[in-house]
Amino acid sequence: MATTFKTFLNNDVTTTKTLLHEAIPITGAIVSGTYGDHDPNDAELNIQNFSHGMFQSVYDYPFLSSSANHIFDISVGYSTGSALSGTINGIQDGHGGGTTASRRTARTQQEKKISMYNQMAQVLMGHDTNGNIRRFDNDGTINLGEQAGKMNEVIFLNFSRLLVKDEIKKGSFTLQLGTEQGLVSADLKETTGIAHILTIKDTNAQNDFRINSPAGEYGILSASHTGLGGNQSIKCGHGDDKVGLVFYQAGVVVLTASIFNGSAASAGAGGGILNQAVSMSIHGMAGNTGAHKGTIDANINEMFTGSKIQNIANNIRRRIHDISFNNTTELNSTVYFCRANHNEFNYSSNPTYLNDSEIRVKDIPTDMPISYVTSVGLYSPDNELMAVAKLSEPLRKDPTNELTLRVRLDY
Repeated sequence: MATTFKTFLNNDVTTTKTLLHEAIPITGAIVSGTYGDHDPNDAELNIQNFSHGMFQSVYDYPFLSSSANHIFDISVGYSTGSALSGTINGIQDGHGGGTTASRRTARTQQEKKISMYNQMAQVLMGHDTNGNIRRFDNDGTINLGEQAGKMNEVIFLNFSRLLVKDEIKKGSFTLQLGTEQGLVSADLKETTGIAHILTIKDTNAQNDFRINSPAGEYGILSASHTGLGGNQSIKCGHGDDKVGLVFYQAGVVVLTASIFNGSAASAGAGGGILNQAVSMSIHGMAGNTGAHKGTIDANINEMFTGSKIQNIANNIRRRIHDISFNNTTELNSTVYFCRANHNEFNYSSNPTYLNDSEIRVKDIPTDMPISYVTSVGLYSPDNELMAVAKLSEPLRKDPTNELTLRVRLDY
């Protein structure tokens, strides 16, 4: 226990913040069904579905394994302002629609999708001055007087805090989707096997991001298409390439479902966000609903109105080729400059420092006092020891020198 204390002054204490980044690659092989025998009727061991049917969880190993790590959750939803909210189709997940039971199931699923949209929107976008939930806006302006740019039908990717840490690094997010109709399981294992890839990025988000969300900062996601003709910008009906939002602190990605609306029949101007002269919608699983395809054969609007969230998630998930981003760990530090002036701390508080009232380290009584600094203790105002910093080697201290020790506390 120290017997001599020195009070810190304002100039002796400062704070710093350090951002540490880690690259997070998520390959499509894991997301699209690494585990299992690729039979669409069999459960994929690293995909967890729940009885509530609101979302689906993806793991890097079979989720019942103690080694499994949660990667992200996937879900879908649409707002009450969507044209789909008034449409009820029979559930197409294994048996035809049209019966009373199937329409009742469709109504339940519709309510779940609307609830999912509202829940995520009120957390990520907040409420307007009238208390209404704001809809997702693809450019972040949140202009209530305009319908253009509103994302009424969306796909949610909610990444695990284990991967995101404190936040996703701005400008680092990339998502690649295979969009061609003839996609086969082997295509997802190598880029060259996919003729059409939609690449979604938060380009230049480190310099251009939004702060008008209760969940923190978010960036705008834009898309480009790598196809037979090379890279091309993706244009949607309102004339831009904005396809979603990425909320950095929340670790949530919101994509407009219209990225799967393009088709050969609607490849003209404004005919879908995949505005190319080739059919590239999620409907491409016609007649082939095996592994990596999805479990239903329908276009995205039919899926939203006539399929369970779980099976929509299957179809979208099996189109993911790659996800990558850098996470961020915010390291806050308080730095204490412990200063020992020439006339301070020249004597040790160790009881063995003295022998018969004489300093052990002195050979001649007339020599100057000497001490060796081995540790620094930080005390509360009540002189209670709060932290101890150890030096790598003892430092000699006598009246002819001064020491400044830099002690950093990270939290």
